[in-house]
Amino acid sequence: MNPINSSDISPAELEARLRLHRLPELGPKRFHVLIDAFGCASKALSAPASAWRSLGLPAISAEARRSPKVRDGASEALAWLARPAQHLLMWDHPDYPALLAQIDDAPPLLFVAGDPDILEKPQLAMVGSRRASRPGMDTAAAFSRSLASAGFVITSGLAVGIDGAAHQAALDVGGHTIGVLGTGLENFYPQRHRKLAAAMIAQGSAVVSEFPLDTAPQAGNFPRRNRIISGLSLGVLVVEASIASGSLITARLAAEQGREVYAIPGSIHHPAAKGCHQLIRDGAVLVETIEHILEGLRGWQRLSHAAPVPVTHPLVALLHAAPHSSEALAIASGRPLSQVLATLTELELEGQVICESGRWLARCPLW
Repeated sequence: MNPINSSDISPAELEARLRLHRLPELGPKRFHVLIDAFGCASKALSAPASAWRSLGLPAISAEARRSPKVRDGASEALAWLARPAQHLLMWDHPDYPALLAQIDDAPPLLFVAGDPDILEKPQLAMVGSRRASRPGMDTAAAFSRSLASAGFVITSGLAVGIDGAAHQAALDVGGHTIGVLGTGLENFYPQRHRKLAAAMIAQGSAVVSEFPLDTAPQAGNFPRRNRIISGLSLGVLVVEASIASGSLITARLAAEQGREVYAIPGSIHHPAAKGCHQLIRDGAVLVETIEHILEGLRGWQRLSHAAPVPVTHPLVALLHAAPHSSEALAIASGRPLSQVLATLTELELEGQVICESGRWLARCPLW
């Protein structure tokens, strides 16, 4: 693939697009209006401010469009694109992801570090709480491994918590994963996932952003990037989320974009399950096993490579309903307490359960 995917665009037009892209007053829709009205970014950039005003756009002066920050930022982007494994996708070019191009406010420019070809492969988004519980992290990892093994690219936001667990699990089984940043690719956030992002790029996956390369973290940009996560994907799986979680924004955008929304239920006593429960009440598909996702997406996944389905121990099944003390498990299961304690020790050694604050929790999804 051409590094800038622009075989039919002149260097001057490419630079003009990069300059327009740096103007903070122009979002995706206004950028599209300019290109549609003037035919190219070069003409839009040189048009008088009155012409912009007549289109209902901010009358940005010619001086502002030629400012050192705009000019130098475009030059730095051109230098960035000259390096290996760094690409630019444009919404009106054939290499732009087809699903993403369907949304109303598709990013006019998309910077890609890694392999841009995987953006065209079938993707499932996985999102959830940044302050996820350990069982939530384990559930995210297990679903990501199985979905990646079934042939799906796992797409998420490279945030801490559920996002990071999903990305890492996909890599662990040799799958592909895409991280969508809420910052520029040269101003990476969160810093603790820089090594994860580097591993993704090195293993044939990708990290993408619609923002200029030097864009710093800004609170409003993270909800904005969520439309890209859902827009790239066939569906969005919410693993664990509170009512106020940004993951619910991604789910709402997915529904508006005509994507499927999946949610994993949890204990009614766990605050981080309430967002998923609300989504289910609103019509999201309740997911307990990977089959609840795959049954609606037959033909997209490689069934021959799907992960084997394990057998769930009865005690683990009880813990999926809610955390239990050892005594409560003995009562619920009808087994002697000594037998329950011995079995829990074995399950803990196998990594299936964990004890926190005197209560046992399941660490693997209920298939």
